[in-house]
Amino acid sequence: MSKEDYLNKIKQLPDHVKQLSGLAILVIVIEEERIAQEKKLSELISKLPSGILVTFDGSDHYKLTNEVYEQVCKATKLIPQRAIMGANFLNFRAHEIYTINGNKIDETFVEWDKEKNKCFAGFTVSGDNVGVDESVTVSGEALSFLSTGIDTRVYFIKNF
Repeated sequence: MSKEDYLNKIKQLPDHVKQLSGLAILVIVIEEERIAQEKKLSELISKLPSGILVTFDGSDHYKLTNEVYEQVCKATKLIPQRAIMGANFLNFRAHEIYTINGNKIDETFVEWDKEKNKCFAGFTVSGDNVGVDESVTVSGEALSFLSTGIDTRVYFIKNF
């Protein structure tokens, strides 16, 4: 059977079948792209040395190149309590709410800012669970990361 015969058979299918087939193909392509991106990031993380990764000179820790800094930022999803507490001490109200609410973090984020070519990380704390109608978002530049060999985590947030 020729390609033209296949195309004619496809054209004769009902619209809902063609639409569903198109949607299925689109989902498969998107999923394959996501898997390829995850594999690429996993390979990057496995090549990094374990320990502290920094973005600045003057440290004995492993210094990231600008390109790798962006990739590490995009791969990082975790902000450990150590980084949160460090940033909290510089924002008294966030520290107060964090203490009152039983050390509960509502949301964390790690984002690459294309305009500034920098990684920003932060978190939001609120007193909703203890009757305090207030929330505080603390954010700043992620200057260093911790590589575990399995994942990367924000190590220090400069929010001053």
